[in-house]
Amino acid sequence: MGMEFRHLRCFVVLAEELHFGRAANRLAMSQPPLSVNIRQLEDAVGARLLERNSKGVSLTAAGLAFRPQAQALLSKAEEAKALAKEVGAGAAGHLRIGFVGSMLFRGLPTMLQRFQASHERLELVLHELNSQEQIDALIREDLDLAFIHTDRVPAPLTCAQIDVERFVACLPEQHPAARRRTVRLDALADDAFVLFSRSSSPDYYARIIDMCHEAGFYPRVRHEVRHWLSVVAVVAQGMGVSVVPAPLARSGIRGAVFRPLAGVQLESKVFVSWHGDVDHPARDRFVKSLR
Repeated sequence: MGMEFRHLRCFVVLAEELHFGRAANRLAMSQPPLSVNIRQLEDAVGARLLERNSKGVSLTAAGLAFRPQAQALLSKAEEAKALAKEVGAGAAGHLRIGFVGSMLFRGLPTMLQRFQASHERLELVLHELNSQEQIDALIREDLDLAFIHTDRVPAPLTCAQIDVERFVACLPEQHPAARRRTVRLDALADDAFVLFSRSSSPDYYARIIDMCHEAGFYPRVRHEVRHWLSVVAVVAQGMGVSVVPAPLARSGIRGAVFRPLAGVQLESKVFVSWHGDVDHPARDRFVKSLR
């Protein structure tokens, strides 16, 4: 028979009490089963751990050496038990969260702070990625949760909308249209455009191109970048104009001006997505807090 945790518990209590009767009482068992457990442990270890004589019980040299290791094993087992219980309840462990850059201005920091305040034992790990990169990472199980700009996700991913905002014109502050309260999209027909990369977000790219078509022109896309903040930064340098989600007006990048688009109803939606076949209680708690 191999060494089991019940053997270790019996040995540690007996080593503390040095008395079979008291140790048996603490363990809620009679003395004969306690003696059997000690013999089985000694057989598994291959050495005598205790001496029993007329004066009581004493530890052998092997027992003295074994005692701290047995205590450490039991402590580790209790720690593992407590951790498993916390993780199973969604109160501990790691939660790997992917997000598109615009989420920094759509309430993500507040969501994280509020959730972290009530889940101090849970480590939140953030990864800024575009929507397609997050979808791929969810499928590989490299992410637990993703904030993305599309609901076109493959099975077995699950998706739920959490936010919607209008698109607005993003202009250099010296642009003539920047002085207007609203901007007609066709007023930008002769401008160079800065767009979120087609490869990074094909949905957004296609929607903005289609929106320009409906306004009667095909945009001259001069620059493609991989992050929304990069779009705003390039526009702020006077290198073109763009159409961006309204929350980016809160980015604080100097040199860029944001104006509502007249007659345009295009919406910027954010979805939260996760792998439906993967058990992750903390993720489920986080999603519930969003709703």
